[in-house]
Amino acid sequence: MDVTQWILFILLVQVIHFLGTWKLYKKAGRQAWEAAVPVYNAVILMKIIKRPGWWVILLFIPIINLLMFPVIWVETIRSFGRNSLSDTWLVILTLGFYIYYVNYSLEVEHIKDRSLHPKSGTGEWVSSLVFAVVAATLVHTYFIQPYVIPTGSLERTLRIGDLLFVSKFHYGARTPMTTIAAPMVHDTLPVLGIRSYLKKPQLPYFRLPGFTKVDRNDIVVFSWPADTVRAFFKKEKGVVKPIDKKSNYVKRCVGLPGDSLEVRDGYVFINGEQLVLSDRARPQYDYMLYAGKGVSSRLLLETGVTEFNRTYVAQSLNPQQIMTLRASGYAVYNQNNPPVILTDSRGISIDLIRSLGLSLREITDRERQATLTDEMALSLRNNSQIDSVVRIIEPAGVPGYNIFPQNESYPWNNDNFGPIYLPAKGSTVAINVEVLPLYKKIIRDYENNTVSVSGNQVMINGEAASNYTFKQDYYWMMGDNRDHSEDSRSWGYVPENHIVGTPIFIWLSFDNFNDGIANWKPRWDRIFTTVHGSGEPVSYFRYFLMALAGWFIFDFVRKRRKKAKN
Repeated sequence: MDVTQWILFILLVQVIHFLGTWKLYKKAGRQAWEAAVPVYNAVILMKIIKRPGWWVILLFIPIINLLMFPVIWVETIRSFGRNSLSDTWLVILTLGFYIYYVNYSLEVEHIKDRSLHPKSGTGEWVSSLVFAVVAATLVHTYFIQPYVIPTGSLERTLRIGDLLFVSKFHYGARTPMTTIAAPMVHDTLPVLGIRSYLKKPQLPYFRLPGFTKVDRNDIVVFSWPADTVRAFFKKEKGVVKPIDKKSNYVKRCVGLPGDSLEVRDGYVFINGEQLVLSDRARPQYDYMLYAGKGVSSRLLLETGVTEFNRTYVAQSLNPQQIMTLRASGYAVYNQNNPPVILTDSRGISIDLIRSLGLSLREITDRERQATLTDEMALSLRNNSQIDSVVRIIEPAGVPGYNIFPQNESYPWNNDNFGPIYLPAKGSTVAINVEVLPLYKKIIRDYENNTVSVSGNQVMINGEAASNYTFKQDYYWMMGDNRDHSEDSRSWGYVPENHIVGTPIFIWLSFDNFNDGIANWKPRWDRIFTTVHGSGEPVSYFRYFLMALAGWFIFDFVRKRRKKAKN
């Protein structure tokens, strides 16, 4: 819906409200016309139902208003004596239209001195729950939202199992475009597994004022531009999602609107200069390690390396052992003689080895691949057990797999990519058949134009075009785990209207996060640490515990003194 359609929709709502309540306004001692004036009618209604005037603001905040409307309907009929449980359910189930029946068919009187306190424990509990949900939804939608890091694209800057608070007010909260949605869930209802929203009506994009803009090196949460999946890890037909219901991704912003960006041998260059990352960034790359006596798994673990594979051979495996190993997530190749088992860096559980009675030997090849930070690579180069440590780099000119813009004219890969221009709002570029693949998705999908080619002529909205002026800013996002991150190198630019916020705080962190809650192990040094800033992150967890203990002591002493006085 565009702005004109929304104005007409709002006027329709005002007409419906006026027709359903004007008699009730008169019975409350007001004038009938007061029920017809937008905003003012809501202010008067709050006086009629004896509720605070700031409730009016909640009625105009997307998503929050969906929770407030039923509350207002119930409060309205109760202000005119309709207090029964059946009245309450009728007004809710009829989406407020039961008020028409009260307005035209019943002889009711306005209760000026109506008690606002619930008449039962259940009523008080429901009232508290409703406003707790309203408050939580307000904070969740416009201020701070919790997130979890489920994948390793930012390892080791952000770890799998980090639970974050993401600020939406830093860049300015993006008001919901999807107006009808379940509160405090994203695109799917828990347990039910069904869509949590209606695709229509949609509000135009709008962002509240923030106190900073997205800057280079910021870690940013954004709506994944290429998202067409209903649920991850399920092979299904693609779906079209509203912008604010696309899956949330978190990456590092390496390119800003107006930048020229290039990746050379895995390093990012902006406007010809190599990007200098913040000192908290821990970029990782794939390396090949060589050692005449074999590259030891123990050495890698002692160095802090966790992204490498291990290979075991077994004397023999029976069908039950094979089935149990595969069910535990291990790759088993029983056609080999002897059978081979592949695992991640954690190897095979000792308990599982004992329970299955396995006889295993780990193979430590002289050549092994591992994902390393610069510090890890330096440590291994300086170790006498390792002969050499060599970066694995895809050579320039060799097309990579699933690389933007997925066009044979641009033989780019993860390590050698670009140069590419990042459009800024209001900037203009020349458009022809050769450069169209770089900007087609922007022009067609993000800025809602039709694009076609007639001979050697690019057609935009049916007219020949030699240039194009962009309507919004575009960013370039990449993961710090450079060889294991699906990012802008795969799907291109991130539009400004897809920006959600920035993570500011890690409040919990667990190892083995994807292995079930029984296997979680707290990372105490990461709990209550900040995401941004310089220097090594410092945990404030002990200070939190001290403050919490201080509060309990203060509260205990205060209650004892109060009790003694009475």
